[in-house]
Amino acid sequence: MQTRRIGNVEVSAIGLGAMPMSIEGRPDEARSIATIHAALDAGATLIDTADAYHLKAGEVGHNETLIAKALSTHERGADVLVATKGGHLRPGDGSWTQDGRPEYLKRACEASLERLGVEAIGLYQFHRPDPRVPYEDSLGSIRDLLDEGKIRMAGISNADPEQIRLAGELLGGRLVSVQNQFSPAFRSSEPELHLCDELGIAFLPWSPLGGIARAGELGSSYAPFARVAAAHGVSPQRVCLAWMLAKSPVVIPIPGSSRPETVQDSLAATELTLGADETAALDAALDAV
Repeated sequence: MQTRRIGNVEVSAIGLGAMPMSIEGRPDEARSIATIHAALDAGATLIDTADAYHLKAGEVGHNETLIAKALSTHERGADVLVATKGGHLRPGDGSWTQDGRPEYLKRACEASLERLGVEAIGLYQFHRPDPRVPYEDSLGSIRDLLDEGKIRMAGISNADPEQIRLAGELLGGRLVSVQNQFSPAFRSSEPELHLCDELGIAFLPWSPLGGIARAGELGSSYAPFARVAAAHGVSPQRVCLAWMLAKSPVVIPIPGSSRPETVQDSLAATELTLGADETAALDAALDAV
């Protein structure tokens, strides 16, 4: 398994995004645990979650609890960096809201600590800016959690370049990661990716396979991924992740999965090396969209 770094921790170059195992359309617990175990068996040492990954209003932290159970029943569970998040909420009606108040984030972190069963969270991320709360106030609570030893590393999510630079300052140079949406279908976070590359901060693309489901459609903008995949005898999804890894050594995709076979296919992308001409052709096809 190819590895990359988040802060001072070495992790698998591709992680597991665990959200699909707790929201709409989620599988039963047995399949979810089998999926997490399959990820670990394939070499994954990074799992991304959040307290907001749940379905009903009364089951906040469903995904964190699921991950804790799966890790406790696998021989390599202790080797995994669990990255969780706070500041995003699901009222239970299908909507998403924000709460970036410092007092809320500190309570949320305490609850996540208890659900994960750890003394300190490996990577804690401010999930999404709250327009009602000054960003520096929200990040101040993350700084406090670092200083108190309740989290070992701090990251931010859904941030723009200005917020990334501000977070770096507010955290005293201890910002280790940025998690933004990035995929063939959603490339507006390229400036954030380039900034993370410049600063040496891990960039964690969420929903990295966006658009790839259409790679097999005739005339699709994503068809080049299918052509490259056919040349290598692999899936377009695997090509997509390999293309993403080639963009920068700070990129660590976290594709979501709820089936063992899909997480195994995603993690195998670390073994696929694309030629410079192939990555250039994929970039050119997307630039033409």
